[in-house]
Amino acid sequence: GRQWARLAVTALGVVVGFPLFSSLAMREVPAGHGAIVIGLLPLATAVFAAWFGSERPSPAFWLSALAGSALVIAFALWQGAGGLQHADWYLFAAVLLGALGYAEGGKLSRELGGLETISWALVVSLPVLVPVVAWLAVAQAPAIGAASPRAWLGMAYVSVFSMFIGFLFWYAGLAKGGVARVGQIQLLQPFLTLAGGAVILAEPLDAPTLAFAVAVIAVVALGRRAAVRNTAPATPPAATAAEGAPPIFPGRLH
Repeated sequence: GRQWARLAVTALGVVVGFPLFSSLAMREVPAGHGAIVIGLLPLATAVFAAWFGSERPSPAFWLSALAGSALVIAFALWQGAGGLQHADWYLFAAVLLGALGYAEGGKLSRELGGLETISWALVVSLPVLVPVVAWLAVAQAPAIGAASPRAWLGMAYVSVFSMFIGFLFWYAGLAKGGVARVGQIQLLQPFLTLAGGAVILAEPLDAPTLAFAVAVIAVVALGRRAAVRNTAPATPPAATAAEGAPPIFPGRLH
């Protein structure tokens, strides 16, 4: 029962929350802007890993993560002429919900496995998403019918890779290396998003945006070397079948 509730939290974060709010934001700001603000995700993921889990990052980790996050906020304010744009609030919501889903899903992956965690999270989402998708399909039928092959290809990519295959490896990595530490790999995301926006969407890359991206990654990446302590009790070695131990079925809900 507890795992079902945790799967629902994971689905709220990574199946619904992050994709929905980041998509709403991308209607109003360039992908490059969103990439920098999403640079807050590693810090938020570490916070949830410490809050709900057993990971305890060192002061050096927190200092570097906070410094990088301050750069992200400064960039958002600079792009908004001294104030946050409407889209920035969508991005902040995406960061919070995405970090929650990463942290909870990373913990679940230690019990279920990466493939099982994202698969069950998608199954848990079905009762909510199927009626919504059906209603949108009817309400926006003309627009859907007029969608270009490129739009459908983008939809297919997001559905298969971003929503499923990518999470298979992501959750497996979080389970193996720790949510807070492995979560710092997300610092590569701003660079990749900036490059993708330039190549796919022909968005210009100006010097200040690149400078902020490099600064965020350089500062927060220092925390990648900082200590992260895990206070979870050590798991005793499993007994062998020859010793009369019951079989263990990884990936099974209980």
